[in-house]
Amino acid sequence: MRHLLIYDMIEAVHRSGSIRKAAEDTNITASALNRRIQAFEEEFGSEIFERLPRGMRLNPAGELLLHHIRLQRQDMARVHGQVADLSGIRRGQVKIACSQALLPYFLPREISKYRAEFPDVTFTVNVRDRIQAERDLVSFESDLALVFEPAHLVDFEVLHAVHQPVMAVMSAAHPLADRDSLRLRDCLEYDLVLPASQFGVRVLLDQSAARLGRKLEPVLETDSFDMVRHFASYGQGIGFQIPVGLDALARPDMAFVPICERDVSGGELYLGHLRGRTLPVAALKFATQVCTALSQQVSM
Repeated sequence: MRHLLIYDMIEAVHRSGSIRKAAEDTNITASALNRRIQAFEEEFGSEIFERLPRGMRLNPAGELLLHHIRLQRQDMARVHGQVADLSGIRRGQVKIACSQALLPYFLPREISKYRAEFPDVTFTVNVRDRIQAERDLVSFESDLALVFEPAHLVDFEVLHAVHQPVMAVMSAAHPLADRDSLRLRDCLEYDLVLPASQFGVRVLLDQSAARLGRKLEPVLETDSFDMVRHFASYGQGIGFQIPVGLDALARPDMAFVPICERDVSGGELYLGHLRGRTLPVAALKFATQVCTALSQQVSM
């Protein structure tokens, strides 16, 4: 499959923006790499790079070619997975873009469960916000996305969706910890630790506060849900998260109380992939397992 080698070289030049740097990355000389690219362009019948004073970048023909290269790679990965299936061996890599809430408990548990049955499958998990996750799917950086309240659904094929209420997160000693549910106005009387504005939970909270004619004024704002939980556990502060990222048994020092959906309507946790893409076998099997796990979580 010698054509894949020149594809690697083209991608290396695209990533680095220069022949010299790409040559270092691909372990050949700059002059040899330049000859390879020029020979490919001649055979291809069109230049694919713009030669700039300070480097190189793909022209429109190159952008189309790069998309074709990525499609070929995912098709090859799918065929490899199918061949592995024929021999009764599950191999491959599953690449996942996910919201932070999936990291502490849900995804580690599901990946461990999957690998107990198919130990030759490896995983890559990258934390992405709602917009970045869909970009990862489009660029084939991820096979699956598991995100809360995606901002865009144009290229997103939904495999499963599960409703997630917004939970107030606080110390078990907090005055509101023994409530069965909370109104948002109750929480606003205490110090707030809030996720940053790009997160779905924050979007829902901001919308709800605006309907009440209030503005959220956090004492701490962070892009880390670990920080939200830890800060709230130390005092009178209240944080917010969705249930999939919480485990009462693992944190007996904390209380997790749902916010009344008349105030904050909650949102959807979506599992999906790039619309129109045929997933590699390992990714498809893992997606099926995750769908089952999400369904069971709702029924618990």
